[in-house]
Amino acid sequence: MTRYIRRAALLCALLLVALLVNVVRVQLVRSDTYTGNPADRRTEIARWGQPRGDILVGGSPVTGSRDTGGMFRYARTYTDGPLYAPVTGFASQVYGTTLLEHARDGLLAGTDPALAGFPLLHDLTRARSTGGTVVTTIDPEAQRAAYEGLAGRHGAVAALDPVTGRILALVSLPSFDPGELSGTGEDVARAWRRLDGDPDRPMLNRAVDRTYPPGSTFKVVTAAAALDAGVVDDLDAPTRSPDPYTLPGTRTRLTNEVDGCTDASVRYALEWSCNTVFAELGVETGVAAMSRTAASFGFDDAGLRVPFAVARSTFAAKQDRAQLALSSIGQFDTRATPLQMAMVASAVAGDGTVPVPYLVERTTTAAGTTLSATRPRTLHRAMRRETAERLRELMTGVVEEGTGTNAAIPGAVVGGKTGTAQHGVGNAGTPYAWFISWARGKDAPAPAVAVAVVVEDARARGGISGGGDAAPIARSVMEAVLGDGAADVR
Repeated sequence: MTRYIRRAALLCALLLVALLVNVVRVQLVRSDTYTGNPADRRTEIARWGQPRGDILVGGSPVTGSRDTGGMFRYARTYTDGPLYAPVTGFASQVYGTTLLEHARDGLLAGTDPALAGFPLLHDLTRARSTGGTVVTTIDPEAQRAAYEGLAGRHGAVAALDPVTGRILALVSLPSFDPGELSGTGEDVARAWRRLDGDPDRPMLNRAVDRTYPPGSTFKVVTAAAALDAGVVDDLDAPTRSPDPYTLPGTRTRLTNEVDGCTDASVRYALEWSCNTVFAELGVETGVAAMSRTAASFGFDDAGLRVPFAVARSTFAAKQDRAQLALSSIGQFDTRATPLQMAMVASAVAGDGTVPVPYLVERTTTAAGTTLSATRPRTLHRAMRRETAERLRELMTGVVEEGTGTNAAIPGAVVGGKTGTAQHGVGNAGTPYAWFISWARGKDAPAPAVAVAVVVEDARARGGISGGGDAAPIARSVMEAVLGDGAADVR
């Protein structure tokens, strides 16, 4: 009898071991298979079964949650949704997540193991903590100034702290209310169809996801390359630049929108945006040095994240001399995001290094305990410190005496560069208006803000479009940052 009991006990033990092995197999080895099965809705139900954590701007939440009472219980809400959409993105039960809502989804949804006291146990049990908080670097006054400045037009603004790389403003217009995509009703489906089919593409983040020909703002990069390469030494010496300039190996003649560009000095050429001078400078500097300098500013970097991905800005490494001439004035295949051009302005405003731009200051638990904090880092050294100093002098002249006078701020030192980028078949489209700039408070030891503005539907023509359409927007953003005491902190 005892023998049979032992056998039964052994069988039960084997069954128990088999059960435990299967549990481990299901919970750990095969978990991804079951979790990824579209028929299993438990994960999504649990995902929306509690409020998401908040995204903060200026210490206040710009997101929230509302109880719908449905299967996917809590829907996302947004304060000033169109204003902050290029920062937050959307979190939708039907259409997923984008931008910060996507990049920090685990933290906001409460699934990040860092939110749990015992991460291993949290991972094994699939427990869900209260969603954490994402604290952004956005300056609310600068964000609103950029948004209101662009109102009624298509374009984008990116503003950085040139010392740390903190993103102070990130605006894209036309925009949309991400709250329209929260929920599961037919109204959400209608909103998606309307937004997705809108030819103005309101869900496109033009500040980081779209590249434009940077036009004459790229002349800052060309000047940096020429100065570092020793092609230019004296900023006031005449150059050998005919007007018009015949592109090497062609019969195509490049002209200017202003007079006085024949053999003009680099100072005059930047202040009044002489195409011929910088086309010739780019050719003299050479494609290798131009490509190297552009890459040092961040061009052709496909891995930039802020923390969501940024479209790659480009400068062709292989091109003939005629193409190089055009690339050196921001045409041909040269393309840049507004964020990239804000990085260019930041490098000039500082010591010649490019700070890594970042949008998340820190993340915390719901109780306020810090989980992570971003430390400022340098991406590259774009130019020598002396070159940056000379470019600051040149860009200050653009605002004080040249095409960028609309960006001047009383009591502050402002440097800038206008740009007009042609596009369309035969350059028939209305030029994009660009302006990049930086500003330093009167008594501050370092600049507080660097800005890039692009206006897609600029109405002004010729060399004044950047100064007429984009410069006033940049000025309002810089004033917002300088006005809130940012300059005094330095």
